[in-house]
Amino acid sequence: MANSKQARKRARQAEERRALKSSQRSMVRTYVKRVIKAINTGDHAKAMEEFKAAQPVIDRIADKDVLSKKRAARLKSRLNKRVKALAA
Repeated sequence: MANSKQARKRARQAEERRALKSSQRSMVRTYVKRVIKAINTGDHAKAMEEFKAAQPVIDRIADKDVLSKKRAARLKSRLNKRVKALAA
């Protein structure tokens, strides 16, 4: 356990940050699941709509360092590839 006042504050900040990041990570997963669900139904228009909704969310969370920028880019790229495959 933290002994100094500074260490107690850092522990408190870390806990608050962890809770916030956990919530944001969960939100990203939800958006990704929506896209995947639309892809699995085979509806290209719906999948495209869900992907367009998920893209800015993924970017915003990557900007906040909850998700690494590379992981966000990889995630968007893979989802986009699957959505485009539906059109073909």
